[in-house]
Amino acid sequence: MNKRTDRKIALIGGGGVRSPLVVFGVNEALEDLGASEMVLYDPDPARLRIMVDLGKAVVSRFGGNLRLRGATSLEDTIEGADFVLNSIRIGGIVGRAADERVAIEHGYPGQETTGPAGIAMGLRTIPVAIEQARLVERLSPDAWLVNFTNPAGLITQAVSDHSKARIVGICDTPTELFHNIARALGEPAHEVECDYVGLNHLGWVRSVKVRGKEVIDTLLDDESLLRQLYLAPLFDYHMIRTLRLIPTEYLFFYYERSRALSNQRRQGGSRGAEIQRLNDDLLAALTARLDAGEGDAAVDIYAAYLNQRSGSYMKLEAEGGSAFEQGVSLQGDPFRVATGYHRIAIDVMSALTGAKPARIVVNTRNRGAIPDLPDNDIVEIASDIGMDSIIPRPVTALPDAVNGLVRSVKAYERAAIQSVLKNERLEARKAMLIHPAIGEWTPSETLLQSLLGHADDDGECLCHGRTHR
Repeated sequence: MNKRTDRKIALIGGGGVRSPLVVFGVNEALEDLGASEMVLYDPDPARLRIMVDLGKAVVSRFGGNLRLRGATSLEDTIEGADFVLNSIRIGGIVGRAADERVAIEHGYPGQETTGPAGIAMGLRTIPVAIEQARLVERLSPDAWLVNFTNPAGLITQAVSDHSKARIVGICDTPTELFHNIARALGEPAHEVECDYVGLNHLGWVRSVKVRGKEVIDTLLDDESLLRQLYLAPLFDYHMIRTLRLIPTEYLFFYYERSRALSNQRRQGGSRGAEIQRLNDDLLAALTARLDAGEGDAAVDIYAAYLNQRSGSYMKLEAEGGSAFEQGVSLQGDPFRVATGYHRIAIDVMSALTGAKPARIVVNTRNRGAIPDLPDNDIVEIASDIGMDSIIPRPVTALPDAVNGLVRSVKAYERAAIQSVLKNERLEARKAMLIHPAIGEWTPSETLLQSLLGHADDDGECLCHGRTHR
């Protein structure tokens, strides 16, 4: 059988600042992906032009034969694609910053995927994601829809329940934690096996084996090792030892809500506001260099941006103060890191082509893998991925310490999806009531109104042009 070399890869949300990273990954893995063309789409033509031009400069810098172009319509982007990557942000980074600001003003930490800001982002995004998935279903029914869009678990659940598109949700958070664990232990990543279970941005490692030998006690008993697992001091080590679970960093917004809020208030903003400022500076610098025909210099500016953004991650929430103003930055080549946003996408797609079957943590239907949850629930779990196949690996029941939290978040997701489908404001407030990081009824009315930007008494809001009653 002849190996394919003509696959088309589409990226919806191609004007996003991480698009050139994905372009790099696809270009680097052309043989494994069997790809020849990548098409980017974004409703903002100016942003799209910048990212396409930068993507071409990246291909030129590192060498390769990827054909890259921008598209003017979703139909052109999707039709004939073998993989459709979805990385959209309804409302843009301005919307994220506003969501997080409103959450902080109402006494909750501001974070784009959890708590009030996560709910606002989900409500805006669900209808758009479903519409786009149905377009994939119609124009490229055999394509895999690879969902980057946050909140990744919630969006993957909505699309899985309300379209026939073949979808997998991806996030680099678990693999980043696995990599940090291996590095802390001084072991090669391929020799370390982590038993991970949970949902997107709500997961835990409960076992760590090195060449088959359980070593989690070694980690839990050594504070110097635990300190290496996170870029910032997020968790009290006594808490981790008491749980006997190693949480991903997003559990900070559940386990340390008061500290996160206090640090954000002390700094006077949120991560979203910092990223907004950083992105504005980046786009201005890229435009100047690209318009001058200085593509190589634009790639250097972009690489420095990626290192600054990654190096400052979670610093504000955990420590207060502006990490950007402190000049916090990683060193090295951000394109060739061992883990990250683009690596997880390439690994999943390469496995689905059959070129490199792998075991990867993804967001997929449970199908009995976690015995506590329904088969159709989207969970984040290690899965065996091969040619057109994703099979979640069965695990033991959720630990008592996290079972209730996971079930509550799944119940919240179902309520949030229904609030959009029914177009009912009370259902959205119900979702807030269920959400374990909110859990109050009376404040939810003004909180929801502030988040969704109601314009008049008829309930017009910025929820994709929809009205919540």
